[in-house]
Amino acid sequence: MYVRPFDPWKSKLCTCPQKYSFNPYTGCSHRCIYCYSTYIPRFHELRIKKDLLRNLLKDLERIPKNSIVSMSNSSDPYPPIESSLKLTRECLKIMSNFDIRLLILTKSNIVERDLDVFPKKTAVSITITSLETAKIIEPNAPEPEKRIQALKIIKECGIPVILRLDPIIPFLTENEALRVLEKCDFVDHVVTSTLKLRKDILSRFSKVFPDLANIYRNIYTERFGNYMYLQKDIRIRILKQIEKKCSEFGISCAFCREGIPFKAKSCDGTHLILS
Repeated sequence: MYVRPFDPWKSKLCTCPQKYSFNPYTGCSHRCIYCYSTYIPRFHELRIKKDLLRNLLKDLERIPKNSIVSMSNSSDPYPPIESSLKLTRECLKIMSNFDIRLLILTKSNIVERDLDVFPKKTAVSITITSLETAKIIEPNAPEPEKRIQALKIIKECGIPVILRLDPIIPFLTENEALRVLEKCDFVDHVVTSTLKLRKDILSRFSKVFPDLANIYRNIYTERFGNYMYLQKDIRIRILKQIEKKCSEFGISCAFCREGIPFKAKSCDGTHLILS
């Protein structure tokens, strides 16, 4: 089954509406140092799923009409190889024949190529974490400016667009986050969160930003499941400044798995998709 219920672990901090998750690819080639999905074996080895299109069709026939399908929640649906393989594009063509609400999540500008095959009820969420340090923290992802341009193009076509300002990395991208937001003041919604740590993530930071990693060992003091969180007062300070700036721009804002209340109608922006 490739279209599965989202959040099977039922995280107490998850505020997403009931939805399904679909990943056209297994693994990801962006190699972000903050990646939360590297617990998956061989995650950095991008793989093509067996009988992808046939199984997608079968799964879509099974789920209720008007279901929300989130693509993707672990593996980016637009890795560089998608430019030539066009597997995600073929998936979108199949999805267009079904009554679903589709939320596309990506860190790539390739998504703008597929505007002509989006299902009728679609919103697009693009992750932009940094402007200045992007090449260091997400080395194989497209340039942030290209992603911002893709958001503009999609917005101009009348499709709801969401900025995923995530994660905000303490003492590294905090100020950049506000600049990213200023460049994306045209979006319909912002979802943001602070960096969470596991042992493998902290290890990657230790290699690239050893001084930061040492600081993190002292300020990441709360544990939720398998993740260490920033002290709550620091998280609130960081997130509230984003919420305040969004309010100035008239943009709804939500926090992802932070345990901190927000005013938006949904955390992920699915409230923007036609029902």
